[in-house]
Amino acid sequence: MLVFAASSAWTFACTNLIVGKDASVDGSVMFSYSADSYGMFSNLYHYPAAKHAPNAVRKIYEWDTNKYLGEIPEAPETYNVVGNINEWQVSIGETTYGGREEMVDTTGIIDYGSLIYIALQRSKSAREAIKVMTSLVEKYGFYSSGESFTICDPNEAWIMELQGKGPGSKGVVWVAVRIPDDCISAHANQSRIRQFDMKDKKNVMYSKDVIKFAREKGWFSGKDEDFSWADAYAPADFGGRRYCDARVWSFFNMWAEGGFSEYLPWAIGKDADAKPMPLWIKPKQKLSVADLQNSMRDHYENTPLSLTQDDDLGQGIFSAPYRLSPLSYDVDGKKYFNERPISTQQSAFVFVSQLRSWLPRQVGGVFWFGNDDANMVAFTPIYCSMTERPACYNTPNADAVTFSMDNAYWVCNWVSNMVYPRYNALFPALKARRDKLDSQYLSMQKEIEQKAMAVYMDKGEEACARFLNEYSVQMAQEMLAEWQQLATYIIVKYNDMVEKPEADGKFKLSPYGLGETVKRPGYSPAARRAIADRVGERLAMPE
Repeated sequence: MLVFAASSAWTFACTNLIVGKDASVDGSVMFSYSADSYGMFSNLYHYPAAKHAPNAVRKIYEWDTNKYLGEIPEAPETYNVVGNINEWQVSIGETTYGGREEMVDTTGIIDYGSLIYIALQRSKSAREAIKVMTSLVEKYGFYSSGESFTICDPNEAWIMELQGKGPGSKGVVWVAVRIPDDCISAHANQSRIRQFDMKDKKNVMYSKDVIKFAREKGWFSGKDEDFSWADAYAPADFGGRRYCDARVWSFFNMWAEGGFSEYLPWAIGKDADAKPMPLWIKPKQKLSVADLQNSMRDHYENTPLSLTQDDDLGQGIFSAPYRLSPLSYDVDGKKYFNERPISTQQSAFVFVSQLRSWLPRQVGGVFWFGNDDANMVAFTPIYCSMTERPACYNTPNADAVTFSMDNAYWVCNWVSNMVYPRYNALFPALKARRDKLDSQYLSMQKEIEQKAMAVYMDKGEEACARFLNEYSVQMAQEMLAEWQQLATYIIVKYNDMVEKPEADGKFKLSPYGLGETVKRPGYSPAARRAIADRVGERLAMPE
């Protein structure tokens, strides 16, 4: 019987969407990440560049729990890291897929989160990051379960999948595959690499025993050219397909020529003979930053998996595309489940990394960041050379159990949690504010970067970095102010489940100086029908 570490994959359920440089509108390598974990609080991480003494050590604390795992020698020099991007435009994300439980090395020193931020501090390219990451866990052991990593620089996008070899092994098996420049890819808590060309040294890297280890364990017995990483180390069950790969399917379905219905049976997860999805596809058009941001806001709209098509009780009277957790539940001994879309309420932060080879690195790397569910926030620009963070993303005393009006995580979540229960009534106000800011940031990008380049040419790298740092801080703080105002607007506008009328951007007053008579929109037509069908004659008015 196969046992998989699926529970962690569904608890820390993240999504990465990837765009090669020839598949993007402007030649950027781009990818997105959503850090999805209930109860997770996050600031914008920062690790300043530094020089270290020969005997310096780095203590390792597990990213998810802050548990102390051990220590390793520090590198002589480390690079500036802000969020998940470094000063050299290297950016790394991940999704946990779990895989075979017996492969987890409980004695390992380095967990997946620490591995990401150590690699970012030590790497000038994606290929170097892969070497740094694999050499570290081969020496010190990998404490986490199976992981898919997105590893990008301004020229290349890679997916690497990695697992330990069991307790005490201090070893790993892994494979890394480069995404073709004209393609898009994705992973979402299910192993995605299947067969790979072991002879393609330019675009494929792997551990020497990647197949041998599977043979020794009895997980593979065919020819080398038929070896599938996913089938050997993390076979997809129903949850891996419906909860996880379905998110990849949805992204591909948005951008594949003619849709992606051929692979819908795989995403649905019930057909054992369904055809697995490819690792990448060539999109029908080139994608922009805005396209990738909006792809992260998906709830399977306009697909057979839509969360607002037939589940009238789950979506409620306000047609919310969100569902309560956990994903599955029991009724009279039978299991049922909720769909799990890309956009989800438990996101602590989201980002889109934009990496550009033709610009100075201080200008080329933009980390578009949001401190909540992608559907509920604007993505503010954070340039990779930043060394001083916005106060809203690094707020003293704010944490997972301490609210702060000065903190973006808490203010954004405050607004979101007002909107979730009354989604179709309140979301239009949030969306209007969100889209206004996103459009503003993207429309300003060219002008700001032209000014940054002028500073770069006139005063040098440091002055350019300071200019972009100040701009990034200003945009983030202005976003917080907008969201604070949005929170007060929503409570005034929609207090007590009614709507206060407006004119010219102000709430209307009666001729006598009081608030104008409120509107009472009541139930939507769909909600009225659903309620009438349920209650029958019990609440029917007499004729």
